[in-house]
Formats: sequence, structure tokens, C-alpha cells
Amino acid sequence: QVQLVESGGGVVQTGDSLKLSCAASRSTFSTDHMGWFRQAPGKDREVVAIIDESGGWTRYADSVKGRFTISRDNGKKMLYLQMNSLKREDTAVYYCAANPVRSSTDRFLVEVWGQGTLVTVSS
Repeated sequence: QVQLVESGGGVVQTGDSLKLSCAASRSTFSTDHMGWFRQAPGKDREVVAIIDESGGWTRYADSVKGRFTISRDNGKKMLYLQMNSLKREDTAVYYCAANPVRSSTDRFLVEVWGQGTLVTVSS
């Protein structure tokens, strides 16, 4: 009954690249908006990137613009996050999320969360 499973995390050095994957078992995947979130040690969970159902619209946190790319393959029911030029501050547990919506209380409401995958950037 697990609907989202992340993979691809690991330990890398500053400046390296890493690609995260999220495998979805949801029958509605092709119509779901999707997102990547992360939670760093001692910090609150934050949005990293959002993508619409077709992949034609994306939005990124300022901290990752120009370095990260969110994409999806609806035929394979996969969500990806390509991370380039990694920095120490990118160290976090990264979560895949289905249908993220910002509430009136400025908190995201998410239909389904993945379990998370750990990315550690060292130098």
C-alpha cells in the first residue's frame, strides 16, 4: 500500500551531482501535481520544487534555482530530482510528495508522503 518510494540518496562531496527518484504506484499519477521537500538537521521541512501533471510547469525554491531540476515520466510513473553543484547546506532527508497544496495557515497539505532518502554533502 506504499504509494511513493524514494531512492538515490547517498554521500557526496561539494560540487558533485546526484539524481533522486520517486517511484509511484498511484493510479492517478498522471494527473497529480508532485513535489520534492527536504528537512535538514535542526531545520523545518521546506519545499524544494513543484511540478504540474504534465511536467510543463515547475517552481523552485530560491536556494536551488539553477542547480536542481525536477522532472517526471508519466509513462513510467516516476518523479526525478536532478541535483547539481551540491552544497553542504543541501544535506537533508528528501521527500517525494503527491499533490502538495499550501494552506491558509502557510503550511503544506500533502496527500501522500514518501519515506524519504538521505543526501549528505561533505567537503
